[in-house]
Amino acid sequence: MKKKKRVKYIFVAGGVMSGVGKGIAASSIAKILQSRGFSVTAMKIDPYVNVDAGTMNPVEHGEVFVLGDGMETDQDLGNYERFLNRDLSKANYMTTGSIYLSVISRERNLEYGGKCVSVVPEIPMAVIEKIKYAAKHDKADFVVVEIGGTVGEYQNILFLEAYRILKFHHPEDVLFVLVSYLPLQKDGELKSKPTQYAVHSVNSAGIQPDFILARAAVAIDKKRKEKIAFNCSVREQDVISAPDVASIYEVPVNFEKDGLGDLILEKCKLPQRKHDLSDWKALVAKIRRANDIVKIGIVGKYFTAGEFVLADAYISVIEAVRQSAYEQGKKPEIAWLNAEDFEKDKAKLKELDVFQGIIVPGGFGSRGIEGKINVIEYCRTHKIPYLGLCYGMQLAVVEFSRHVAGMAGANTTEVNPKTKFPVIDIMPEQKKNIAEKNYGATMRLGNYKAVLKPGTIAASAYQKRVVVERHRHRYEVNPDFVSKLEKKGLIFSGISPDRRLMEIAELPADKHPFFVGTQSHPELLSRPLHPHPLFRAFIAEAIKARKSK
Repeated sequence: MKKKKRVKYIFVAGGVMSGVGKGIAASSIAKILQSRGFSVTAMKIDPYVNVDAGTMNPVEHGEVFVLGDGMETDQDLGNYERFLNRDLSKANYMTTGSIYLSVISRERNLEYGGKCVSVVPEIPMAVIEKIKYAAKHDKADFVVVEIGGTVGEYQNILFLEAYRILKFHHPEDVLFVLVSYLPLQKDGELKSKPTQYAVHSVNSAGIQPDFILARAAVAIDKKRKEKIAFNCSVREQDVISAPDVASIYEVPVNFEKDGLGDLILEKCKLPQRKHDLSDWKALVAKIRRANDIVKIGIVGKYFTAGEFVLADAYISVIEAVRQSAYEQGKKPEIAWLNAEDFEKDKAKLKELDVFQGIIVPGGFGSRGIEGKINVIEYCRTHKIPYLGLCYGMQLAVVEFSRHVAGMAGANTTEVNPKTKFPVIDIMPEQKKNIAEKNYGATMRLGNYKAVLKPGTIAASAYQKRVVVERHRHRYEVNPDFVSKLEKKGLIFSGISPDRRLMEIAELPADKHPFFVGTQSHPELLSRPLHPHPLFRAFIAEAIKARKSK
């Protein structure tokens, strides 16, 4: 009789403060195990009452990362996919809201057999069930589970309880990793007291960490490791140094310097295995060697929170640019450009001349739209390489309609429902959702095919006839205007198989070196070792643009 496989579970939680790097830590642990030949999957628990991430403000929560099956998730799913080079699914994501919803739905369907349904144990048990389903769905040897939030908060206590219960039932198969932070004093000393308190917080939930990943501005020394080990009841070798690095892709390599992979296998009572991170190490070496700069501007409106600039709203776009630049031996220099600045003062458009390429990423609503259109027009008329993503593609169609196709005042009905030329409009099946205010998970989401037109920039970039990309939008190019736009010189180089939806628009290569807009989000499929074809082509033209200036 075949022995049943015992899946191993590694929970990753954060201490001291938010944004400590749990997602990258979880991704790196998964990568380290994958490099040893294990089948690894990863999942995120978001401690929000939202049922998914689709309705969360990107400035507050960061990018909404869409999976191939259409699930709208936390940006950390993007890190998991990039590090593991694999597609994930809705099985890999849960929120407080989705778990409560599933338990309440069961209760309404009498699936609890009439018993009183309590928060504990039913909520933690539903969490465990979801985690085990992910393991089965992905045929995983290891499941790395990231718990959102910070230990000590009320909102993630039920997920910590799920860990405690799972550990109780499978003591040799479940590990807990605490990612903590050591502040660096002006005198150069790293302070361990906040980490000690974070460990005491998880101790109060009945949890003893197996590993402490010591995040700090610099690598921690032996003295600090000894102090943390003694005060937090862990072995000294189980305190792993996690200093700031120039690139997130260095993190798995750094963890392996402290032997994290071997230590995990030891604690899981598994035989040691050889690991192969050669491709990853080559990538890190290439990143370190890159000195020649390629300067890219991203024109958006989800950058600022008070006095601070936050890039998390566009993290996949940023990583896609970096990956393509590194592959071509260049060091990306990315600047955040506020779209509203180009509405107030058109003279500022001259500032775009310093960039080798401009990206207008996805977004919603009317704020900053005219600024983006001004930027797009400047890129088109001054032959600056341009890549429009989702809304960036739609606004490129609006700009072309106004200034080339003679449709003054053309617009998207998202901004102006009464425009004379609704070149971007909502599809009939979406109008009912809008009327009923049914916004959650009702957009065109997930994977869709596009057929490429031979001889175009898109076809040259992809080197394929049919491609599959991820989507997240309600509005589309209005088919009533396609013929007129094509006659004026706009090429729809990617079209849905039923020829109903325009997926990619571009200008001919003899008119502009690279002016491409895609209705999809190609950044979601770009990986460190496999950059996305459109971003690769965009960066290649940006590099040429520098040489021609």
